[in-house]
Amino acid sequence: MIILGINSAYHESSAALVVDGKLSCFIEEERINRYKHGKPAQIDNPHVLPEGAIEGCLKFAGLKAGDIDCFAYSFSQTGRLQNIDVDKHLTPGQWGTHEGEMIFHQNLQRVPDELAKIIGSYRHDRLVWVDHHLAHAASAFYCSPFANALVMVVDGIGEFDSLSVYRGNENRLEKLFSVPYPHSLGFLWEKFCTYLGFSEYDACKLMGLSSYGNPDVFADKFKQIAWLDSENLFKVDNNVIRFRSGDMSGLEALFGPTRHRDQPIGPEHQDLAATLQKFSEDVLLQLCSRMQESFGPFEHLCLAGGGALNCVANAIIQKKAGFKEVYIQPAANDAGSAIGAALQVWCGILDNQRQFVMNHALWGPEYSDEQIEEAIAKTTFAAEKVADPAERAAAMINEGNIVGWFQGRMETGPRALGNRSLLADPRRKDMRDILNRKIKHREDFRPFAPSVLVEAAGEWFEIPQKSLAGGFMLYAYPTRAGKAELIPAVVHVDKTSRIQTVDPEVNPLYHSLISEFAKLSQVPMVLNTSFNDSEPIVMTPADAISTFSRTGIDALFLGNYMIKKG
Repeated sequence: MIILGINSAYHESSAALVVDGKLSCFIEEERINRYKHGKPAQIDNPHVLPEGAIEGCLKFAGLKAGDIDCFAYSFSQTGRLQNIDVDKHLTPGQWGTHEGEMIFHQNLQRVPDELAKIIGSYRHDRLVWVDHHLAHAASAFYCSPFANALVMVVDGIGEFDSLSVYRGNENRLEKLFSVPYPHSLGFLWEKFCTYLGFSEYDACKLMGLSSYGNPDVFADKFKQIAWLDSENLFKVDNNVIRFRSGDMSGLEALFGPTRHRDQPIGPEHQDLAATLQKFSEDVLLQLCSRMQESFGPFEHLCLAGGGALNCVANAIIQKKAGFKEVYIQPAANDAGSAIGAALQVWCGILDNQRQFVMNHALWGPEYSDEQIEEAIAKTTFAAEKVADPAERAAAMINEGNIVGWFQGRMETGPRALGNRSLLADPRRKDMRDILNRKIKHREDFRPFAPSVLVEAAGEWFEIPQKSLAGGFMLYAYPTRAGKAELIPAVVHVDKTSRIQTVDPEVNPLYHSLISEFAKLSQVPMVLNTSFNDSEPIVMTPADAISTFSRTGIDALFLGNYMIKKG
């Protein structure tokens, strides 16, 4: 049984191939078309399918479009029409207006025709429309190791709800609770991102900035736009915040002028980010408590939606919410809904037993030595074939070099996890500035993360409980006493690190590299950041060579081949 999951309703366009209940391949369209998030989230493009990702998944599996038994699209066919005229403050012709929502709905109905163009023919019974939040929930629960779990979905908006809770039991998901738009944590983050001078996609920047601020400074004023609620969990005053309008006057009346991108970041911006982070944590902890009281007890929790990429909140939930274990799959954002849609068809619709646990993130394409050689041959670089790339790369990192590390199958999700990574020495206090100057061109306040040997992680970081998702860089943990000073390049201002644990059974080559570095440095980790420069993470050997050629990366390891400049 071959099921192709597709996400393209909003952003993070992606495709996932599930064969007999097991994930075979997953690709985000942005890695192919080199446009961040695949496409913008617009009313006129839900039918723009991730053709490159679909083709890539089929090619990797050695299949043709005609081999697909079922297509699963991660959005309801009739979704969003209930959004019409909910808001008072709208942009004419856009989201929330009658005209805008009808345009979205009409373009959503074009999905079958667009599929027909790809596969050559179309049968109505081969396409299944899966509710967006249900697809998110399925992407978490059906990928988890749990037979039973509480499943929480937190994002901007699905068809109409912004937050949904399910009970996962074997191969079934039962909806328990939801919070409707406009009461949306995801949209709060998007609005404050733009108010504070970032793009709507920059929640990770705001999360990093929050550690510099004091959440109490704006706590009282913040209650005028968002507050905890005994019935609805939390509420948002959309007359002030105005989600579907570019109007910032309500926020400016409370918090001061909108920050423009070229203006410096001040204490007030840090404090506001901290307030938003603290409010989000309070909402999620309260939600966990209420669900346990109303529907529990639950030993296990699964998280999905873009909100589940908040590694600070995730660690707080681990520590305080009372679950035995928390699981988050690496593509928790909209991209992962393609996986969930396909698995929902397999489990929830076809009533098949679960066959899959996502215990690693390496589900993208990989490239042979011949393909790597072909890519190198098209350049002026001379490559050296090395007997032990892990040992050689570790030595270069120990000498202060920045290494491009391109190996095996590409990672799933927005974070590089050791196969499309830039690696550096975590001991160097100046490494953040070096990386930003030579390659990444990121804001100075943003932290870099460590990849740490799984067997040594507990000696360096305070980890409250085990998690199969520890290898996905989804939790921020405090460093243990006396350790932060040894690894300043990967410790944030609040003395935490967003760690990735590396298991020798999951990624033996990457584990070997870090082990070799530990022999040289007595530090069982390396700085790991995504292999890119203001672009999607590189996917192909040609992408890697292109980024290497125009940045300050010192050496590039493509499989067993090494390229150096000069």
